[in-house]
Amino acid sequence: MTTIAETWGVHEAQFWLRDEFPADPVRFDAETGMWNVYGHAEALKTLSDPKMFSSDTTRLIPKEISPDKDLFVEGNLLQMDPPDHKKLRTLVSHAFTPKVVADLEPRIAALTNELLDAVDGADSMELVTHLAYPLPVIVIAELLGIPASDRDLFKEWVDTLLRNSQQRSLIKQTEADKKAAEETSAQVKNLVNYLSEHVDDRRRNPREDLLTKLVEAEVDGTKLTQNEVVNFANVLLLAGHITTTMLLGNTVLCLDSHPDEYRRVREDRALLPATIEESLRFLSPFALVARATTTEVELGGQTIPANSMLGIWVAAANRDPRTFTEPGVFDPARTHNPHLAFGRGIHFCIGAPLARLEGKTALNILLDRFPDLRTDPAVPPSFIPSPHMTGVNELRLLLKP
Repeated sequence: MTTIAETWGVHEAQFWLRDEFPADPVRFDAETGMWNVYGHAEALKTLSDPKMFSSDTTRLIPKEISPDKDLFVEGNLLQMDPPDHKKLRTLVSHAFTPKVVADLEPRIAALTNELLDAVDGADSMELVTHLAYPLPVIVIAELLGIPASDRDLFKEWVDTLLRNSQQRSLIKQTEADKKAAEETSAQVKNLVNYLSEHVDDRRRNPREDLLTKLVEAEVDGTKLTQNEVVNFANVLLLAGHITTTMLLGNTVLCLDSHPDEYRRVREDRALLPATIEESLRFLSPFALVARATTTEVELGGQTIPANSMLGIWVAAANRDPRTFTEPGVFDPARTHNPHLAFGRGIHFCIGAPLARLEGKTALNILLDRFPDLRTDPAVPPSFIPSPHMTGVNELRLLLKP
């Protein structure tokens, strides 16, 4: 059977896409100074126990490797542990309740049709440019209350972040590492400065949007600092669109390369939600998350010291043969699919219901409007050049018979 890596030429470090799985579910990498976690049960344990596995990993990153790390920690929900994490997450959880998300469906559908109108009558389209990127960016920008028309700016900044998202050593830095860190820092500062201007505006001119709610919110009787509001908004903006962008491209790619499944989904759209879940397992958008041990722990037959950095390879865990039957097979009908693409525990993706709705709505409309939709054999897909991400940069699609 031909593997994904052979078919599409994905990042060489993504061994799970070559249908390979390490003998040891947990392994220490002396070169990077990190413990890599590949097993599903082991990953699940680390994601579900914030007392032993902290999300505050920046404390283990040397200052010389990330000089500006402290600027982006305050208010960063992804780096927080209880009880502070719950206090901040509660501030925005109302914006992502099932009812609020369901009420967004007409807007998501209208945006999808509007974006696809631009390619109506064309022979082909590039999925990321025309739909997979702009759709979720517009939705989250409107929720936050920032101009969706600035999405080209966001893309420039985010593309740099994704391009430089490589596994770095905690022990030594190469010149390439230093250059990548400088580029990343510069683009994050651009995004932070941009959001800071909008936060300042909300203090003067409150509106009915998430940014205003963050500015006005109080935790234990104290308002959030400027850094907390900006970094919180930064996480919502980035996480609020990157996952959906990759989910849309990955699902189309999976269907196109599995004609029988594609036919079944076209004929019965009730199969689409399960197809999206299998796509999330098969090509997990965020392949890696990090945790830091707070005490000595036993994991996967290894004794890991306190204050160790762990790389949790959820994309590998989602192909663990101990958990998934035939993990290298794209099977939307599988009855057991406890994938970890949206995480687990207190850090389970707050925007998961929105990402799923955006995916289902956009794909339904895409298949309705372009029943002959298929990849262009003359233009192979290109992938985000990072082992930490699994998603297409470019996916050219033919629209006519």
